[in-house]
Amino acid sequence: MEKRVSVVQTTLPGEWLEPEVGEWIFLKIREKLATCAHRSRIHSTYRWDGKIEFTQEWRVQFKTSLELKNSLIEEINSQHPYETPQILAWDADTTEDYFNWVQG
Repeated sequence: MEKRVSVVQTTLPGEWLEPEVGEWIFLKIREKLATCAHRSRIHSTYRWDGKIEFTQEWRVQFKTSLELKNSLIEEINSQHPYETPQILAWDADTTEDYFNWVQG
């Protein structure tokens, strides 16, 4: 595989209802910053303000082009409800068909 796409992942508050998460994702796709996204509920354990926290969150994973990755990250960061959002990004090898679909 020689084709590459970007995967951008973040988390959202667990108290958000599914329609709120869906709308938050929909706006990124409508703005053509991502081609698709997956969402799922997760259990998170992390250190915050000197305490260990256990919470439910939503994991959101976007697929986008290498060219749009930074724009998507900036948009997520500017509209994220968390003070310090988790935003992870990596490039992934893929098939030519999937690459072409993500490229639009």
